[in-house]
Amino acid sequence: MDFNVKKLASDAGVFFTRAVQFTEEKLGQAEKTELDPHLENLLSKADSTKNWTEKILKQTEVLLQPNPSARIEEFIYDKLDKKLPSRTTNAELLGQYMLDAAKEFGAETPYGTTLITVGEYQRKLGGAEREFLHTSAVTFLSPLRNFLEGDWRTISKERRLLENRRLDLDICKARLKKAKQAEAKAAATPDFQETRPRNYVLSASASALLSEEVDKAEHELRVAQTEFDRQAEVTRLLLEGISSTHLNHLRCLQDFAEAQATFFAQCHHHMQELQRQLSRCANSAGAPHASAASGPDPVASAFPSGRLSPAASGSRKAKVLYDYDAHDASELSLLADEVITVYTVPGMDPDWLVGERGNEKGKVPVTYLELLS
Repeated sequence: MDFNVKKLASDAGVFFTRAVQFTEEKLGQAEKTELDPHLENLLSKADSTKNWTEKILKQTEVLLQPNPSARIEEFIYDKLDKKLPSRTTNAELLGQYMLDAAKEFGAETPYGTTLITVGEYQRKLGGAEREFLHTSAVTFLSPLRNFLEGDWRTISKERRLLENRRLDLDICKARLKKAKQAEAKAAATPDFQETRPRNYVLSASASALLSEEVDKAEHELRVAQTEFDRQAEVTRLLLEGISSTHLNHLRCLQDFAEAQATFFAQCHHHMQELQRQLSRCANSAGAPHASAASGPDPVASAFPSGRLSPAASGSRKAKVLYDYDAHDASELSLLADEVITVYTVPGMDPDWLVGERGNEKGKVPVTYLELLS
């Protein structure tokens, strides 16, 4: 118990001394050791990385989950290290409502049939959204969060230690300066008025004490300088790792953009399929709106495909961006990164091209392709 009290008193004394040194520096009453310019630059870069990572992480969470209550729930489950219960997406819920309504109105009625068709595709959209949210959380949000909760905490801890070592160093410098000033003052103003031997003994003893104080202050300064240099090197090595963090976040950002592209391509494809389904249903039922279905495709208007349409006079090579499974015999299945020959024919849907791979031929969606020069 006595040891703990002494240690507590010692720590309190060190804290008070550092606080005095810090206050005097802010008031311009004490000298401050400046850090190496390279280290200062690394510290500035680290602070900028931390601040922007926090902002990007927060806004991405808002983008992926606009509901604040849901975000709070996810945060609590994450802190408790528990698995978040599966949550139905809004599109899946809408699709289920449409299917339930179709059962009540009658699945054989035109309205009921359309509800079933649209509801199924809404559920497909919800499934694509669920997969996108999961992929984004794993490949993008988690690495950013791990940096802030792991690497950055370590860096912050070492920076605080470096600041304490710097304060200790400046305290030792100030202490040595005062000791030398006291020694110089005593040497410059000797007491010649007293001639008794006892006074000469006292004067010699005081001079020895002052010299001992200078030696002690110089030793403490050397120790403080060594500890400061060692901590500065540790901090510098950690801060130089920020460049590796940027490279890691770059790969995560590319994965996030790819996940977004895949998600929107799936949504585009599902909506194209839905438009064709509704058009076929309207034509088979002789609906008065059948002619309207052959007009401009709203999905095609939202995703202009002119840049992907080859010249009508010939064929071109195209690189496949994503895997695609043919839905019927008229379509051609695709594998990501393969190169195929594509061309268009008069009267063909502008969102589709004819693809050839060896002896295989079939329709392919333009959103899955990148035309090569």
